Amino acid sequence: MTVQVIVLNGGSSSGKSGIARCLQAILPDPWLTLGVDTLIDAMPPSMQTSEEGIGFAADGGVSLGAQFKALDEAWAVGVAAMVHAGARVIVDEVFLGGPASQQRWRTALEGLDVLWVGVRCDATVAAGREIGRGDRPRGMAEAQAEQVHQGVEYDLVVDTTHTEALECARTIAARLR
Repeated sequence: MTVQVIVLNGGSSSGKSGIARCLQAILPDPWLTLGVDTLIDAMPPSMQTSEEGIGFAADGGVSLGAQFKALDEAWAVGVAAMVHAGARVIVDEVFLGGPASQQRWRTALEGLDVLWVGVRCDATVAAGREIGRGDRPRGMAEAQAEQVHQGVEYDLVVDTTHTEALECARTIAARLR
């Protein structure tokens, strides 16, 4: 199997982005990193102030409206099209819907070789990182730490609670050989 897509799923501040950057540095071929933050950054600001878009509550809760869900689905299909065209992609994702979120990606990535990776991190550690980042509502990391993994199936699980991103990336890279 020649893996074409690595899907990293984990809660906010779990270390997915750091692992993705490390993977890009250590893998011999070029890999793009695309994720839910990329999608959100590409959306007009009105999508964060509308019930139809994505909302972030003061307690860290996230609500997804119909327009966001439609764009998110189109995004997954677009990422898959890039892979079908020859790009290798690391997907940095947060499966708020658990198995339904994974199924949406499974459908979009059908026919491609995918490595499904769970990125775990103790809720308290992730909450500390969240505070240090200062760019997320407090409570998001703790709320998502377990939620995003419930009912999701992985080929590999890494835990950044006590393991650095580079070591996690090396573990993932070893599965590609």
